[in-house]
Amino acid sequence: MGYGQYSFEAHEAFTAKRADQSAEEVFTQRACHQSMNPHGVKTREARDSEAHPHSVPVVFALDVSGSMGQIPHGLATRTMPKFMQKVTAVLPDAQVCFMAVGNGHTDRSPLQVGQFESEAHAIDQWLSRIHLEGEGGGLGESYDLAMYFGAHHVAADAFEKRGKKGYFFITGDEPPFSRSDRAVMTKVLGAAPAEVSDIYTTVETLQKRWHVFFLIPDAPRAKQWGVGDIWDKILHEAALVLANPEETAVAAALLVAITEGQLAAEVDIANAAQQLGGFHPEMCAALAKKLEVYRAALARGPLAPPTRMGERSDPGVKG
Repeated sequence: MGYGQYSFEAHEAFTAKRADQSAEEVFTQRACHQSMNPHGVKTREARDSEAHPHSVPVVFALDVSGSMGQIPHGLATRTMPKFMQKVTAVLPDAQVCFMAVGNGHTDRSPLQVGQFESEAHAIDQWLSRIHLEGEGGGLGESYDLAMYFGAHHVAADAFEKRGKKGYFFITGDEPPFSRSDRAVMTKVLGAAPAEVSDIYTTVETLQKRWHVFFLIPDAPRAKQWGVGDIWDKILHEAALVLANPEETAVAAALLVAITEGQLAAEVDIANAAQQLGGFHPEMCAALAKKLEVYRAALARGPLAPPTRMGERSDPGVKG
């Protein structure tokens, strides 16, 4: 997949038409769309083409439980064109794939996976096909399913021909399960490895081919259940707590630019945030300060591997 040229104007037109629509009006699926069902899927491909000879895969794995639906709704009605505008300026042949993540123990659609696309209409189509189940289950979401799929079920010329990593963004506000569950993997994916991995091994495997980021929508959700501290131990400077969900697309785009060496200082990040997001200057400065932590860590060398902590493998119970 990934054919066709990207048009910012066309993408803006899609989102502008939805500006006043509710999540229920944008996301009309009431079950997992068959084309996004990962059961039995061997690979999703991000391949070079005549139009895109240097393809780079980009994944948005969106937690769609409960209030996390704000983020896909915001992407579909306002901010996805901003993300693409900045990313294609840095990576002209970027190919985007949307995933949606829920709770594999309790949800009907715990993992949904689109195709990699470069053309605005196709990108928008996969985003709007997401089933916003919205309920969630116990304490924890099955982020491991999305990570496992990204590590083992994506074939990309960027990896295979050029040894270049893609970008894997996860949005969420819950801790991960410490170990994948064979029964859940079999139910959702159609098969499971003989030995399932803990979350740390899954992350390390994913990081071999992807720059991996976890974006938490705001500080209150980061503090709840110690979610921010948990992801900080797993992904360190690549786990970011945003000021609000509206920053998601801008932060992700800036992280790509930073990783590609396009933004070399905090002031550059702040200026880019202002240009891209149009936020209040104080909001841009605060976001730049957070992203500067990642930039400085990257400049020192590879990020540290995940730090192990106490395990939790059951779905838990929400209060």
